[in-house]
Amino acid sequence: MSRTLASGRGPFPARTLASRRTRHRLAADAGLLLAACAFVLPLAWVVLSAVDPRADLRVKAPDGVTLEHFDAILTPEITFTPLLNSLVLCGGATALTVVCAALAAYPLSRFRSRLNRPFLLTILFATSLPITAIMVPVYALFVRVNLIDTVQGTVFFFAASQLPFAIWLMKNFMDGVPRELEEAAWTDGASSLQSLVRIVLPLMGPGVAVVTVFSFVMMWGNFFVPFMLLLTPTRCRRR
Repeated sequence: MSRTLASGRGPFPARTLASRRTRHRLAADAGLLLAACAFVLPLAWVVLSAVDPRADLRVKAPDGVTLEHFDAILTPEITFTPLLNSLVLCGGATALTVVCAALAAYPLSRFRSRLNRPFLLTILFATSLPITAIMVPVYALFVRVNLIDTVQGTVFFFAASQLPFAIWLMKNFMDGVPRELEEAAWTDGASSLQSLVRIVLPLMGPGVAVVTVFSFVMMWGNFFVPFMLLLTPTRCRRR
C-alpha cells in the first residue's frame, strides 16, 4: 500500500484533480468579480454623484441627498427639446426605412430573376461603406438640390443609409413566409400589394420588429449625420 501511495496511485490523484478544479473555479470567479467591479464602479459613481450635493471624481457615499442636479439637467433646452428632435428624425426615418425595405424585399423574395443576385451583392457592398466616406458628395448633392439644413433631407439620408441592411433583413424574414398563402389570397382576388400588407407582413411581425428596432437604434446613435446636414441650431427646435 505504501508503494501505491508513493507512486501516486489510489484516491490521492482524484483528490488532487478535484482541488485543482476548485482552484481554477475560484480563479475564474475572482476574474469575473473583478470584471463586474470594473463595470459597476462607473455606474455606482453616476448614481451616487447624481444625488450628492458635493460630488467629485471619487466613488463615495453622498454627504447628503439633493435633486438640484436633476433640476439643472431636465430642462427643455438641455434634455426635452433635443430628445424630441431626435425622436422626430429617427422615428420618421425608421418608418420610411421599414416601408421602403418591405416594398423592395418583396419582389426580391417572391420573383426569380438574373438580376436578383447582382442587386443583393450591390446592396451588401453598400452596407460596408462608412458614412464618413460619402458625406462629402452627399453634402454637395444636398446643397445642389436645396435639402441642406432641412429636417426632411436629414430624414431621407437616414433612411437611405439604413435601407441596404434593412432590405437584407426583411428579405430573409420574408423568405420564411409560405408562398401558398399568397396564392390563396390571389385566388380570392387580392393584389400583390394587398397580399403583402394583409398576409406577408402580419406573418413576419417579429422580422418587421427586428428591422424597426435595429434601424432606430442605429439612427439614434448617429450624431455625425445631423451635425453635418443641419446647420442651424434651431432648425429642429420644438416649443
